[in-house]
Amino acid sequence: MNLIAFETSTEACSVALWRDGEVLERFEVAPRRHAELALPWAQALLAEAGMARSQLDAVAVGRGPGAFTGVRLGIALAQGIALALDLPMLPVSTLAALAMRAPAPGKVLAAIDARMGEVYVAAFERTAVGVEPLGTESVLAPDAVQLPAGDGAWQGVGTGFGAMEGVLQSRLGAALSSVDAGALPGAGDLARLAALAWARGEQVPPELVEPAYLRDNVALTLDQQRALHAAR
Repeated sequence: MNLIAFETSTEACSVALWRDGEVLERFEVAPRRHAELALPWAQALLAEAGMARSQLDAVAVGRGPGAFTGVRLGIALAQGIALALDLPMLPVSTLAALAMRAPAPGKVLAAIDARMGEVYVAAFERTAVGVEPLGTESVLAPDAVQLPAGDGAWQGVGTGFGAMEGVLQSRLGAALSSVDAGALPGAGDLARLAALAWARGEQVPPELVEPAYLRDNVALTLDQQRALHAAR
């Protein structure tokens, strides 16, 4: 099975090609350059693998949560490719892809800086091949985040642990065996999760893929941002 994967939900832009279990990836922390980089990288990966677009079986995408513009861009780009090639899509949680960055199997708390004094956060069990959710995805103030009940240490990954001067890390410090506050989700891990989803038969038509913003007031947030810029 072959698929192309896009992850543009954070400041990192990445594209990956899954080719029968082999992963080729482009990854760069490139704020505001996602639209410039994503398609050329996809074409370059196909060329590197000696593959034609007609050999793809699906298109995977990070569905969020993350930056509104980045999530919207990634889904629009992936939908356009899937529709043009008549392919199904595999939407994958950006937090799940981030949890794959944990250094070892075990419990993982993935957190992304959501700005406005909040973090996007979710708990997972990291297995040898993927991740399993241990609860729902939320957007919360760092001091409102609660770990699921149970024994064992947790691994923390993601920029949410460095947000607001590390409030989340400080609050959960005793329960964390490790923290990587610089971790960002990548399309390579997203492709691995998408391949597992494909095996479970979870592919969907492109028109049914929707972003996971988690915030209900996205439009208001944008208005607030414009007002802030106008006041400067």
